[in-house]
Amino acid sequence: MTGVGMVMRKLGSTAKPVQDIKVENGKWTIITTTTFKTTNIEFRLGEEFEETTADGRKVMTKMTLEKNKLTQDQKGVNGGKDSVLVREVNGDTLTMTLTADNVVCKRTYKLVNLAAG
Repeated sequence: MTGVGMVMRKLGSTAKPVQDIKVENGKWTIITTTTFKTTNIEFRLGEEFEETTADGRKVMTKMTLEKNKLTQDQKGVNGGKDSVLVREVNGDTLTMTLTADNVVCKRTYKLVNLAAG
């Protein structure tokens, strides 16, 4: 895969995703929903797992948590690109920063419901 195609790039730039993050008995679930796609990952902190990203890349992922930052470290499979997503909560805002190669993308979410888990 050489990169994200123009159609996927346009769709991604106009999407207004909703992320539902849950933790139950040490198992995390992140469901990201847009009008054209839903992705779902389930994991335990510190344990590597196979993931297919929203843009179709196959990666091996490890999630870590440090204070208010959840880091998603993705290593490309079969020559695919590596990327890192950091979700940081400050008050009622979640900022997600995605870094791949020298490109950085930031997306800001408004927390709707913060339940203890």
